[in-house]
Amino acid sequence: MARRLLNWRTILALFFCACVALAPVIADARAGASAGGRSSSMGSRGLRTYENNNAQPLSRSMTPLPQAPAQPGLTPGVPAYGGGSFFQRHPFLTGLAGGFLGSWLFGHSGYAADGASTGSAMGMLLELLIIGALIYFAVRLFRGRAFSNGWPGGAPFSTPRSAGASAAPARGDRGRDINLSDADLSAFQALHAVVQEAWSAGDLGRLRRLMTPEMLSYFSEELTRNASQGVQNIVSNVQLVKGELTESWEESDLQYATAYMRWRAIDYVIRLGHPPGDPGSIVSGNPRVPVEAEEVWTFVRRRAGAWLLSAIQQV
Repeated sequence: MARRLLNWRTILALFFCACVALAPVIADARAGASAGGRSSSMGSRGLRTYENNNAQPLSRSMTPLPQAPAQPGLTPGVPAYGGGSFFQRHPFLTGLAGGFLGSWLFGHSGYAADGASTGSAMGMLLELLIIGALIYFAVRLFRGRAFSNGWPGGAPFSTPRSAGASAAPARGDRGRDINLSDADLSAFQALHAVVQEAWSAGDLGRLRRLMTPEMLSYFSEELTRNASQGVQNIVSNVQLVKGELTESWEESDLQYATAYMRWRAIDYVIRLGHPPGDPGSIVSGNPRVPVEAEEVWTFVRRRAGAWLLSAIQQV
């Protein structure tokens, strides 16, 4: 009886630990977005790559993260924002978690020896739930601090959407604001539709002419992943519901523009190797029901050159 109770406690504890550990992975896996069904924000926005523009921070970027400026009186070796480990920064949570763990590990070590009643088992289950919730919120708090420290306040516009990289401190050098024409806005709309079409066809040669090498590497990685899994993401009937230029600037001979886009399309995933129209080939999505997405796209060009996709951020 004692051995069975001990095994039950062990299995239950492992179950809760697994749930807590896998929670962020499960959340990331089911988050939907365009460009491969993944919710990551990726690319570069020049000097404004790590600025807060009310969209999800860029979680994947080849632009180096700027160093925080040295602060007077700050001793060497102390991080510019939020130094020390998570538990060093949150001693209250450390003591609370330690108290619960110590109480459970040592306060109930006599369960098996004394014979556990139903009340004792329920009490232990309640403590396990509390411990699991405590660890979960601690991890969420830690991730939140890692992603939000140092972000400047004030956004140039209010819109935008998918997980983010560590935020950068405010920078004085952020390029010079410029004005664009209606022709540029039409070019952004056309580029958005063509990128979706090339993505759906898996046409890397066409995508190469529409985006920066960095963005091409991300799209190529997604297409390779889909091919290895034997699936294809179909995006068709793309309609721009709302397009809005949010900022435009220049850095040396480069010009950047960021636009908020809300669009509608047929977006679904099929399994390759099935006959066309086979209902069994649908992995996710609905080929007859359009869905809407909100994203912030950044474009770049050399003066008088063609615009290229430089970054996609989820709203």
